[in-house]
Amino acid sequence: MKKIALLLILFVTTNSFVVQENAYTTGEWFKLRIHYGMVNAGYASLEIKDAVKNNKKVHHVVGKGWTVGMAKFFFKVDDNYESYIDKQTGKPYQFVRKIDEGGYTKNQEGFFNQDRNTVLVKDYKHKTEKTFSVPEDIQDIVSSFYYLRNHPKIDKLKVGESIVIDMFFDDETTKFKLKFVGREDIKTKFGKVSCMIFKPYVQAGRVFKEEESLTVWVSDDDNKIPIRVKASLAVGSIKADLEAFKGLKHSFKVKVEK
Repeated sequence: MKKIALLLILFVTTNSFVVQENAYTTGEWFKLRIHYGMVNAGYASLEIKDAVKNNKKVHHVVGKGWTVGMAKFFFKVDDNYESYIDKQTGKPYQFVRKIDEGGYTKNQEGFFNQDRNTVLVKDYKHKTEKTFSVPEDIQDIVSSFYYLRNHPKIDKLKVGESIVIDMFFDDETTKFKLKFVGREDIKTKFGKVSCMIFKPYVQAGRVFKEEESLTVWVSDDDNKIPIRVKASLAVGSIKADLEAFKGLKHSFKVKVEK
C-alpha cells in the first residue's frame, strides 16, 4: 500500500502541451476510496483552487492521500501533493511534496523556470537547495494529470498506442509511458460509467509484480476523471474507486441500465 497517493496520480500523464477547452475548472473536487481486499484502506482526493503566482492567476491543485482504520495502524500514510499551474499555458510554476508513508518522509518544494528549463528544489527536511536542468515543457507529477485531460488526441487513441511525458520527480527527470488498452463500461456507486482504460509502465521490483501492474479506468466523457484504479503488488493488490465528486465543469454521464 506504500505511496498510495502517488499511484493515483501517476496513471494520468501525457506528453502533449497543446491547450484546448479545459476539461476542468476551479472548484472541482473528487475523492477515491482505496481498499486492500475487503479492507477499507484509505482515501485520495484532488481539488482545484484559485491562486496567484508571478502576478498571474493560476490553478492551485491540492492532492491528498491518507490511510484509515486498521490500515492506518499497520501502515500510516499522510501525503500532500500540490501544483501551481498557469491557466493559459498549462505549465507548472511550483510543486509541493510533503509526505509521510510508513515513516518515510519528504518535505520539498520545487520552483520551475520554464524559460531557462530549470527547477530549484528546496528540501526542508535536509535543509538543502539544488537546481536541476530539465527538458523543455517539463511537468510535475500533479500537473501531468491535467495535461492528459486536455490532450487533443485523448479521444482518438487506438488500442496499443502510447503517450510519453518528461516528468520531474524525486530530483530527476523520468520518461513515463502510458498505454491505451481499450474501453469498458463499469458499474459504480453512481451507475454504469463508460471508461477509457490505460496501463502506465511502472518499474517492476519490490512493490509491483511487473511493468504493467497498474490499470486505470478514466471517464470517457468531457471530464476525464479517474473512476477506478487497480494495482497488482508484490503482496496482494489494491483497488480504488470514485467515492464522491463536486464542481465538475461538464455533466457526469451515467448509462441507464436496461
